[in-house]
Amino acid sequence: MAEKEGKKQIPLRVSAALYEALAAWAEDDFRSLNGQIEYLLTECVRRRGRGGKLPPGDGDGCA
Repeated sequence: MAEKEGKKQIPLRVSAALYEALAAWAEDDFRSLNGQIEYLLTECVRRRGRGGKLPPGDGDGCA
């Protein structure tokens, strides 16, 4: 099975309430739900100081 370069697929299970909140937030930010989740995870990792190879961000995804 060929993977996109640099991208990994992971299964993710979230509650219905969290899914709806993320979907609404993604829509507000003009992103796909997957794109929003990736953005938020990237920002949180960066803010925790664990993002050694992460590209620079431009927002406040992790409050």
